[in-house]
Amino acid sequence: MHENIDLSTKFDHFKSVYLMEKHRIDSYKKWPFDDNYPCSVVKMAEAGFFWSGNDKENDTATCFVCQKTLHGWESTDNPWKEHAKHAPQCQFVKYGRKEKDLLLDEFLVIFGVVFKSKMQRDVNRIKEEFKAEVSDELETFRTQK
Repeated sequence: MHENIDLSTKFDHFKSVYLMEKHRIDSYKKWPFDDNYPCSVVKMAEAGFFWSGNDKENDTATCFVCQKTLHGWESTDNPWKEHAKHAPQCQFVKYGRKEKDLLLDEFLVIFGVVFKSKMQRDVNRIKEEFKAEVSDELETFRTQK
């Protein structure tokens, strides 16, 4: 028996890193430009950006690969050109293609870059938490002498 696999739900595990274009599109809550503009949600997601804004700064977006955050977008901005201008080293920019046009080996390289970066951020967070905890204990130890 061969089971049908729905890839969109298979990749739901990767929502937190915005690996899939659909997840990037879904992240936009208060984007100021609609589909009539070159800087629409879909175009932003195609160029690798997820929404990282808030109520006060609703035009902030971050690349899921290189983590470059840009704000101050204008309706006429081309997301690919802005991405390349501000983060030419980004692997996604270097490929210069939408997710659906990536070759499998290119997608796997992107996957590796994204998860290596996520793991590094997680390790750094854990190290900082550990240092803060140890610092408090070290101070307690020093004052007991």
